[in-house]
Amino acid sequence: MTAPDQPRPGDEHADRWLSPAELASWMSVVRLINRLPWALDAQLQRDADLSMVEYMAMAMLAETPDRTLRMSVLAEETNSSLSRLSHLVKRLEKRGYVRREPDPADGRFTNAILLPDGMRKLESAAPAHVANVRHLVVDNLSPERLRRLGQDAERILGRVDSPVR
Repeated sequence: MTAPDQPRPGDEHADRWLSPAELASWMSVVRLINRLPWALDAQLQRDADLSMVEYMAMAMLAETPDRTLRMSVLAEETNSSLSRLSHLVKRLEKRGYVRREPDPADGRFTNAILLPDGMRKLESAAPAHVANVRHLVVDNLSPERLRRLGQDAERILGRVDSPVR
C-alpha cells in the first residue's frame, strides 16, 4: 500500500498511495476491524453460547415493539445475506428463541419473531456482553473521544453505504 518505486503509466491513482503515517493508521483500523468482532464473539460464545450475529439479530428483534422484523430487514441490519440469515434463524428456532411466519401484511415475506425464551436468553447474555463492550471500547476512551469515534464511524459508513464510488 505504500508507494511503489515507479508509478505505472496511465495509473490514475499513482499519486494516491498512503503515506507512512496514513498506512500506520490504516493498519490500526484493519487490526481493529479484525480483532474486535472476534473478541466480542468469543465472549458471547463462552458466556452465553451465542455468536455475535445471533446476539445482534435477537437484540434487533427485541428493539421492535412487537419483537418482529421481516427477514429481509433483519438481514440488512445484521449485514447478512438472506441465505445466511435464514440458516442463523433456523438455528435460533431449534433452540426455541425465534420463530418464522409469513408476514400478515404481505404473505410473500417472512417475519422473524423473538420468543419469550429468546428474550430471556438475550437478557441473560446482555450484562456480560455490555461489560465486555465497556471494557474493550467505552471505558477505554474519554466521552469526547467516544463521541468522535461514533461520528467518524458514521461518516465512514456513509461512504460504504453510498452507491457512488
